[in-house]
This record gives sequence, C-alpha cells and structure tokens, in this order.
Amino acid sequence: MKMPHVLRVDEAPERFAPLVAACAAAGVRCGWLDLRPPAGAPADLLAAAGAGALRAVAVGGGRSVAVKALRGEPVMRDLMREHFAGCAVVLVRGEVDGPRLAASGDGWTVAPRGAAARSLSTAELVSALRSPRPFGGEKP
Repeated sequence: MKMPHVLRVDEAPERFAPLVAACAAAGVRCGWLDLRPPAGAPADLLAAAGAGALRAVAVGGGRSVAVKALRGEPVMRDLMREHFAGCAVVLVRGEVDGPRLAASGDGWTVAPRGAAARSLSTAELVSALRSPRPFGGEKP
C-alpha cells in the first residue's frame, strides 16, 4: 500500500478548508487525523465497543461514526492503512513525524524537521503532493 504524505498541523480543520477543497478539485484525496482523544462518541457506540465489539458504527445524515477499542498506543502505519487508503495526504493534528504545515497569508508554509521551510501557494502545494517525496526526506 502506498502511504500518504503526513503533514503535522496545529490549527483547526476549518483553517485548512481551502487546501482540502483545492485537493478535491484536483482529484488529490486528503484526510484528517486528530491524535487527541475524541470529545465524545455516541454512548451506544461506546457501550458496544466496551462490550467487545470489534467495531461499532452509526450511519446516517450524510456521515458515519465508528468506534473501535484500542489496545495500547495507536500505530501510525495501521491508522493510515485502515482509515486513509487512497489518500495522497493526511493532515494530522498532534505530534507525529512529518513536515509541519501552517497557513501563511494566502498560501502555506511547509517546514520539514531539520530543513528550511518552504512557502507555497495552494496550487503549488497540491501539485507537490502528487510527488513521491515533495518535501525531501519523508518516507513515501
């Protein structure tokens, strides 16, 4: 499986809406992963997962919500495979190994660890995300 690019973010999803929309328009699939504990899942789903169900899912109203009990800390490779197959990029709010993405005026700043930051327009960033290693040393 081809792993998506992982970009660390600090801001709320709304701040990245222009990038997500531009990715969608260009056919570049984008995902969002929040490494903070969820604010709240439906009680019935929590009860089902707590009772031992492999996964508890609610569907309707144009969305789905899934709850799965975890044993131990999450493993990034497993999360990418399970939830983000087909994505070119996943924006991750939380501490993760990968370049930091931040909004900068009308564009974006990408700062890989240990390398100089790059300023990119939205179109340049979307184009870069089509490359196997757009920001240097990160693993494809």
